[in-house]
Amino acid sequence: MFRMLLYLIFGVIFLASGLSAQTCVPDAERVDCHPDPNASTERCLARGCLHCPPDVPDQNVPTCYFPKDYGYSMVGEPVDTGNGVRVELVRTTTSTLFGGDSMNLTLEADFQSDYRLRIKITDGTPRWEVPLQIDPPTGGNENRRYEVIFTNVPVFSFKILRRPTGTTIFDSSLGGFTFSDQFLQLAFKLPSRNVYGIGENEQHSFRHSFDKFPRWVLWARDAAPSGDVNLYGVQPHYTVLEEDGNAHAVAIVNSNAQEFVMHPNPGIVYRTIGGIFDMYFFLGPTPESVAQQYSEAVGRFPLPPYWSLGFQLCRFGYDHIDNMRAVVDRMIASEIPYDVQYGDIDIMDRRLDFTIDPINFAGLGAYVQELKTQGIRFMTILDPGISIGEPNGTYPPFELGQEMEVWITKQDDTPAQGRVWPPDDVYFADFSKNSTREWWKLLIKKFHDEELEFAALWIDMNEPANFVHGDINDGGCVTTSINDPPYLPRVRGDSLYSNTLCPDHKDSMGIHYNTHSLYGWSQSEPTFIANNEAVGTRSFALSRSTFLGSGRWITHWLGDNHSNWDNLLYSIIGMLQFNLFGIPFVGPDICGHNNNATAEMCGRWMQLGAFYPFSRNHNGYGHIDQDPAAFDGAIIEISKSALNTRYRLLPYLYTLLAMHYMNGNTVARALWHEFPQDPETRGIDRQFMWGYGLVISPVIDEGATNVTAYFPDARFYDYYTGGEVAVRKGYVELDAPFTHIPLHIRGGGVLPVQASAVNTDLARRNPLGLIAALDDRGEARGNFYYDAGDSLEPIASGTYFLADIAVNQPGVLTYVVRTNGYVEMNQQVMGNITVMGGVAVTSVTVNGSPHAEFSFSPVTNQLDIYELGLVANLNFTVEWV
Repeated sequence: MFRMLLYLIFGVIFLASGLSAQTCVPDAERVDCHPDPNASTERCLARGCLHCPPDVPDQNVPTCYFPKDYGYSMVGEPVDTGNGVRVELVRTTTSTLFGGDSMNLTLEADFQSDYRLRIKITDGTPRWEVPLQIDPPTGGNENRRYEVIFTNVPVFSFKILRRPTGTTIFDSSLGGFTFSDQFLQLAFKLPSRNVYGIGENEQHSFRHSFDKFPRWVLWARDAAPSGDVNLYGVQPHYTVLEEDGNAHAVAIVNSNAQEFVMHPNPGIVYRTIGGIFDMYFFLGPTPESVAQQYSEAVGRFPLPPYWSLGFQLCRFGYDHIDNMRAVVDRMIASEIPYDVQYGDIDIMDRRLDFTIDPINFAGLGAYVQELKTQGIRFMTILDPGISIGEPNGTYPPFELGQEMEVWITKQDDTPAQGRVWPPDDVYFADFSKNSTREWWKLLIKKFHDEELEFAALWIDMNEPANFVHGDINDGGCVTTSINDPPYLPRVRGDSLYSNTLCPDHKDSMGIHYNTHSLYGWSQSEPTFIANNEAVGTRSFALSRSTFLGSGRWITHWLGDNHSNWDNLLYSIIGMLQFNLFGIPFVGPDICGHNNNATAEMCGRWMQLGAFYPFSRNHNGYGHIDQDPAAFDGAIIEISKSALNTRYRLLPYLYTLLAMHYMNGNTVARALWHEFPQDPETRGIDRQFMWGYGLVISPVIDEGATNVTAYFPDARFYDYYTGGEVAVRKGYVELDAPFTHIPLHIRGGGVLPVQASAVNTDLARRNPLGLIAALDDRGEARGNFYYDAGDSLEPIASGTYFLADIAVNQPGVLTYVVRTNGYVEMNQQVMGNITVMGGVAVTSVTVNGSPHAEFSFSPVTNQLDIYELGLVANLNFTVEWV
């Protein structure tokens, strides 16, 4: 009775507003017509929208929603443009949400290749477009995997269908299509709820939830991860695993403040407050080919130096070189594998870039050289805010910056002024400007050559972060529609200039309303180039803020996370996301950045952290030391064991990273990525894989001594024992005492390995090995990439080694050199081979000669062949019967 009364009341309101009463639209068909605050029935109807209670309460269902005839109509027929079609649109709606609606639009569908489609919608006026470099695809578009269909009923919408399955992968008929000066919206249906990506936020499950219309806001922000708030980078990219196991991805090239609302249809309501609609579709059809196609477009992460794959250690708060020395000494004494030591901003003189504290860190330059002789490289940090408070003639970064006019400015062309770590105010470098890029390179090279022989650089605070809101002299930002837009996505701080610059501040690309989220992206290329030029060998750069395509130059860590158990899970999710985003060398702060880590949690995190592609323990100021050697002997042994396993597997990890740069492959993968047709894998994010061959099942719950692990329909072998898992397409309770992290090798893969050591310099002198895990057909295959470790552009120059390894017939392993450009590979020795999952062996031959050094376990069916002594850059064949 009460519900009927409500319908009657609302029906009267509709009639009073010139609208006819009608049946309410089902919850799953509604698109919010009042996403901004202070919604009311009157405000809703004034926008020409419909108002009706939800079918199901307490689900955040919009009560104010768009009518189905809201939007645009197609003018005439689509026009063939040679490599696509063009459609002209005219607005059919007279009411407005935020004003400034575009009356005419043009949609262009560009058939870029068989697997890549671009949809671009503009209004014919000069509007902001992201200057993102999109590289051309390989191949033509004569056998396209997609079809684009347009309709005008009841208003314009378009669909993208997959050929040959007919699956609709994108359907904009959900409604509410809007294109105005400062509010653009496109709502679209998806083919499944298996949606992954969209960042950067702290997401609590890898697969997105569609319950209660969750909203993910993107706008670069200096903020510790906390739920759905916007974080450091902007990655408007999602991947969908369709119900039949095919996959596709979509990248929306837009840098304005934006949000993705997960709609229960299922679908997404996408909103942005500037720019255009510029969407790239990657049709796969496998998850791995989707990732390859995306990174082909936006750029691939260059192969990092071999030493960077080792364990890295940092903290903000050493405060004195003696404290840093004490940590390094206890790490070395513990014999925990360890390759990189950092200096955070506390090594600086009063937090000034390109300086060293002359009192607390006196002698740091000499100490860094000393560390290098022990196989430990040094990394340091740079921030983009340059102090303006130093006496004239005493701080070259500022003075040279003044001379070269490198600053972000206000509307009156004077430098924008803020406050970050230095004791005085700062100006912010405009890295989109050529003069700034040269200034930055000069400073980096000079600092390296004259002050500190760092091996790599870390750029932080580059959202850009600001400890005040807007400009310090103006008391914030002037009130305009740019600084305070009519629609504000739910950004942290409820302001576009919360802890950053004003949106109307300018760089050489335009106003920060458009370019803000590109700041770290624009800093990345000059940092990467200057870093390599200064060091003179292959290096890498680590950035907090990222955008689409940042992986062309830099890698990323997951920010100022928290020392709690939940963050172990969230770190896996973030790592998997950034592999989809084309940044595979990624990881969080092991043991957490904020708060104090407990011994148990840090021990389990060190186990998990040994299997992040980028493995760094780092914590924040004022918290206890959490380097593994700071804890008791048990944590030391746990860390040593896990990292020794990592170091043994570094040739495999290095090969995966090389395959990313060559082909766009991912490194860390979800189970569904390798088993897309297994529905059970699609929600699993407590396990992950390295490439094809290794499954990691960490303990991420306090007090747990076992792990519930899922094994898809394939052969899997215990990494430590070689024993085969008895269950397929099912869950297994794995023992995981405090000293153990479960690892399994997938049948069908070959993993190159090398004996571990306390650093990579020493490990690279040890014998190599292979682990071949047989599949159901008794076969296995893999690759092995190796090079000098820090040579510049080895892949482009061909100065690398690559071999194909295969067991293609029972009892025969072949090792075939494909590229033999690394001259020192003839000094590497292949010492042993392990074969998992075979049958009893009584004899072994190597290149046709008998070999007596082997053993076979009838319990685990594992064959171990020792003392091979083979030169690693020569073909060989090993046979067993």
